[in-house]
Amino acid sequence: MRESVPAVASGRFCPFCPENEGKTPPEVLAYREGSAPNTPGWSLRVVPNKFPVLGIEGDLDREGEGIFDRMQGIGAHEVVIETPEHVLSMTELSERKIEDVLCAFRERVNDLKNDRRLKYVLLFKNHGEAAGATLEHTHSQLIALPVVPKRVQEELEVTEAYYEFKERCLFCDLIRQETKAGTRVVTETDQFLVVEPYAPRFPFETWILPRRHRSHFEAADGGELSNLAWVLKSTLRKLEKVLERPPYNVVIHSAPLQDPASASYHWHIEIIPKLTRVAGFEWGTGFYINPTPPEESAQFLRDAGLG
Repeated sequence: MRESVPAVASGRFCPFCPENEGKTPPEVLAYREGSAPNTPGWSLRVVPNKFPVLGIEGDLDREGEGIFDRMQGIGAHEVVIETPEHVLSMTELSERKIEDVLCAFRERVNDLKNDRRLKYVLLFKNHGEAAGATLEHTHSQLIALPVVPKRVQEELEVTEAYYEFKERCLFCDLIRQETKAGTRVVTETDQFLVVEPYAPRFPFETWILPRRHRSHFEAADGGELSNLAWVLKSTLRKLEKVLERPPYNVVIHSAPLQDPASASYHWHIEIIPKLTRVAGFEWGTGFYINPTPPEESAQFLRDAGLG
């Protein structure tokens, strides 16, 4: 484990460190022992993003403008500050602290679900400048949207069509197939399977699949989140070791907020190391050039050890 670095080691001011709490908006959630809100003494805190993509106040005011539709940018944009210590990577946190991050995600999603204007919550982590992180202090984010994103809707439609045809969940079938084949498996536990997908868009694209079928991440129980903390830390450590600490994105894929539990959709996590650039060919075709077969990626990650 690397030593923690001072908050100004890079020459940048860090608003996430406890001594600078007055520079962040008031917290909406914090895990602390006895200390008052918005004071030091927390182990994790969630605050509204100071420069939000969407704002919680106001009305959607949907309206048409010719063939176009528009609405106000209503939603929520929050930052999960994962630790008061100025550390640069989630892999430097204990499993218990990572479990707290996952529990905070679950708690915030269940709270935001009460706002019927909100249709989808994206839970994600940008690690490294090339992956979109603007602050070094390890943190994650959530953005609640008033619509279901197009890419999510497409995934829902594909899994629904598969279920209607086969009367089985696509991801449950995928878990059974990858477990049996083994060539693209990175890690297995009794509750999760980590794989390199068959047709990855990017080198070392990695999926974490829960064995228990649930459509919504926020429905995961304490035992699942505890095991997921170990799996997530192990997976990120493998990627950091094999790829020499790359920037990466972690995204939790879950069913829309207001939808009931679904037999066809299966929540999961996708991790995308930033090793290649998306250029004209990819933007123009939707095809991705990946020079590394997933079987080779899986072997490299298995050989890394680290759990």
